[in-house]
Amino acid sequence: MSVTPNPAIMQAVERLDYRVTVGDVAAQAGLELAVAEQGLLALASQVSGHLQVAETGDVVYLFPQEFRSILRNKYFRFQLKEWWEKIWRVLFYLIRISFGVVLIASILLIFLAILLITLSLSASSNNDNDSDSGIGMPSMGFGPDIWWIFYPDYSRPRAAYRSDAGGEKPSLNFLEAIFSFLFGDGNPNADLEDRRWRAIATVIRNQKGAVVAEQLAPYLNDLGQGYARDYEEYMLPVLTRFNGRPEVSPEGGLVYHFPELQTSAIEQRLQPIAAYLRELPWRFSQASGGQIALAIGLGGLNLIGAIALGNLLAGGTVAAQMGGLVAFVQAIFWVLLGYGSAFLTIPLLRYFWIQWRNRKVESRNQARQSRAVFLNEADQDLQKKILYAQQFAAETVVGADNLAYTTEQDLIEQEIKQADKIDTEWQRRLEQG
Repeated sequence: MSVTPNPAIMQAVERLDYRVTVGDVAAQAGLELAVAEQGLLALASQVSGHLQVAETGDVVYLFPQEFRSILRNKYFRFQLKEWWEKIWRVLFYLIRISFGVVLIASILLIFLAILLITLSLSASSNNDNDSDSGIGMPSMGFGPDIWWIFYPDYSRPRAAYRSDAGGEKPSLNFLEAIFSFLFGDGNPNADLEDRRWRAIATVIRNQKGAVVAEQLAPYLNDLGQGYARDYEEYMLPVLTRFNGRPEVSPEGGLVYHFPELQTSAIEQRLQPIAAYLRELPWRFSQASGGQIALAIGLGGLNLIGAIALGNLLAGGTVAAQMGGLVAFVQAIFWVLLGYGSAFLTIPLLRYFWIQWRNRKVESRNQARQSRAVFLNEADQDLQKKILYAQQFAAETVVGADNLAYTTEQDLIEQEIKQADKIDTEWQRRLEQG
């Protein structure tokens, strides 16, 4: 049974120009070394990749640039996954705009029912004027311009979107803004763990594979208290993930070096890295202020209309007499009222929840920032630890000129043998002829 390729590993291979070590991929994708190694072996076997072994014993994986096409042609499951991702993007868009469509439909149903009931009541009390009243269904004002709700930022002129000049195009149209107003736009820190481990691996690589705990602390969360913090137990997940080894300095301090992150397929340059890991604050909505104001207005209009309609439908006699649309609205009245109430209640509760959540985020950011400041203002003891760690710093680049073996040689040898065989056959024929 074939193993499904790891998307993070495939992306890392592409970013690193298709020639990588396990440490390269682990650092690029923020994966555990064991996971990166297993994924690279699986991917290499599935796309006919090559292994290059240096004289030092270090292994480099070489992949064909068209390996995604190879996977698509070879594995139906991989094709199905790509198709589903495309289908899901469309389905999720339809789900997002459906809440705005339901809101508009609810308002239309409510006020159309109110209009019909009002006209019916007026007609019954003025039977003598029915024939001359000339009352007809008023125009709802919906023409071709109804499609403005599908345009990003309804508050700007539509002509602005036909022009190539000026301004940044907003990211949400009105119907998407309704969903954003109700439920927000997802967790802004969904990739926090990936960012954390990539940052930690980058720091280790920038220090050539040897660090002290204080250099990684600005990227970690809770460091613990008392004994656990003093003995740097918070470093255990880092050591486990990247196969690190602790070393003790003459002064009794701990330093850590990571041999497998010291080997690369290409020469490493210092990578820019933030001083500490910063969590992003949660936003109430990415919709513009005008879109939010209109959403609140429509939500209020919907709720007020539902309450007014409930008074007109009280007792059920009006719906029974009129039937048709009014009877249908009577049947789903509690759904309309519930939707109208939830439309305003959910964002209100979510607003207060976001305020609480952001206070927690800011507290963690401040704690990590204070550790970065402590590192920048390192005292003499910390400087000694960092200096001792540099004794373990090293960098090994596995180039094409220091290989002891490569599986590519098997193909070359086969081609040479085949050519020799053809030459021998031709020579034999010439001698016989």
